[in-house]
Parts: sequence; C-alpha cells; structure tokens
Amino acid sequence: MRKFLTALIVIPLGLILVTFAVANRHFVTVSFDPLMAADPALSVTLPLFLLLILAAAVGVIVGGCAVWFGQRHWRRAARRHEADARAARVELADLRAQAAPAKPDPQRLPVPSGMGLYGPVGRDKQRVTL
Repeated sequence: MRKFLTALIVIPLGLILVTFAVANRHFVTVSFDPLMAADPALSVTLPLFLLLILAAAVGVIVGGCAVWFGQRHWRRAARRHEADARAARVELADLRAQAAPAKPDPQRLPVPSGMGLYGPVGRDKQRVTL
C-alpha cells in the first residue's frame, strides 16, 4: 500500500517537474551585487527551472535544519528519560536478584508413614481421604 501511495504522489510530481523544466528553459541572471546592477561582480546565469528547483531544495534543507534545531529540547529530554529508565531497570534487576535468595522455601507437611489415626492412609470407595 505504501509503494502505491508513493507512486501516486511521485509520478504526477515528476511529470509536473518535467513539464515545468521544458516550458522554462530560457536563461536568467541572478545577481548578488545590489550596488552594480549593470555589471554585477557576483552573478550566476542558469535556466529558470533550475533556479526554482534549487531554491525549493534549499528551502527544504533550511526548513529541515530549523525543525531539527527546534526539537533539540525534546531529543534531550528523551535521552534523559531513556537513561533514567535504563537505570531503573538495572536497579529493579538488582533488587530482584537480592530478593530471590532471601525468600524462604515454603514449608511442606511430612509424608504420612502409611498408618493414620483411623487405619491405613489412602482413599475409600467414594474417593474420600481417610
């Protein structure tokens, strides 16, 4: 099911991307020099579709980094809680190991010698203990 949903999203997205690239093949110049508009010192000339795809990719990467840095508190808390749980499990195992030998064996009644107060020990015809 997951492969089907992935194909359902990726195939149309790929077709849209290819159509966009074919329709926007002309070159544009991107300038990073605000003072010299006529002859910029730092400029890049590339196809428009490539510029927009790179801008989207950079946006995804920057957004992912922002979310990752924003979740650092939760990751730190999760590591701390995991360490506390691990320590508690070790302590519980130690306490169980200490408690196991301290538990006395249950007392058992002695085995009858064969003769009870009212005759031989066993069961009568109605399966009642004598």
